[in-house]
Amino acid sequence: MPNNNAIIADEVYKHFGDVKALDGVSLAAEQGKVLGLLGPNGAGKTTLVRILTTLLKPDSGVVRVGGLDVLRQKQRVREIIGLAGQNAAVDEILTGRENLVMVGRLYHMAGSAARQRAQELLEQFSLTDAADRSVKTYSGGMRRRLDLAASIVARPNILFLDEPTTGLDARARIAMWDTIRELVSDGTTLLLTTQYLEEADELADKIVVIDHGHVIAEGTADELKANMAADFIDITVANPQQTAQASSLLQRLTTETPQTDDLRGHVVLAVENGAQSIAEVVRVLDNEDIHIAELNLRRPTLNDVFLSITGETIDEEETKPKRRGPFRRRSA
Repeated sequence: MPNNNAIIADEVYKHFGDVKALDGVSLAAEQGKVLGLLGPNGAGKTTLVRILTTLLKPDSGVVRVGGLDVLRQKQRVREIIGLAGQNAAVDEILTGRENLVMVGRLYHMAGSAARQRAQELLEQFSLTDAADRSVKTYSGGMRRRLDLAASIVARPNILFLDEPTTGLDARARIAMWDTIRELVSDGTTLLLTTQYLEEADELADKIVVIDHGHVIAEGTADELKANMAADFIDITVANPQQTAQASSLLQRLTTETPQTDDLRGHVVLAVENGAQSIAEVVRVLDNEDIHIAELNLRRPTLNDVFLSITGETIDEEETKPKRRGPFRRRSA
């Protein structure tokens, strides 16, 4: 792997009894870039993050972070990384300010420097009004922001964010994206696991998809999308009870299995040439007196890619993957 990779995992295995959490995972994150790690719940994402951040020992494999061997140079690795896990790791008894100052002192900052850095982060994460309140009075979103702030107190060169914006509202999530972009623009390398596909699309320079402990796809968002059928046609029929009939009729226009939502009367069709196929869709449904309420032509999204290669789609409201009938992956 190239020398400019800040994070390297090579043939990493981790089994818990009969469960193969990681089964030969290899990936690399380039210095100063964002690597997005996607996968269904239970795919092995958090296990990999814990190994990369020295919290868990792999059964075998090579793991290097910042050029350091994670197993043999554990303490030095911890000095150059930041981590925000899925659950906020803050002290509920302390105030927000006290939490950040404490983290600064643990990184051997002088008292004045730790207090100044705490104030900077409280302002950056819109926590100044609650800075001197006990964290136990914070909402879930506020705790999440504080935890993220704590992860960058020491301005780490390499940052691991495990689903960092879960629980944040849309405004706070966008603000967090801006913060992440600023960190990366300053040279920080970021490994990001997320259940928000839009987040990966917005932030990741490269995406790795893992499922059942295996890497099953990797590339830029555009490269992953390019591996799918050329276009998608979204059809909403006026009478939802005709959804299954519409799907059956339109099956012959595609090599993929149409995706349906019977409650909404929604059918998604993957086709090679959307412009040519739209007229045929209208003709086929009109011949059977199936009225179309809405018809849209679009390019593949990252959610389509995720569904295609894992057989699951992610509900961005609940951030939990839901299994549906899979598209077949387009052959290379």
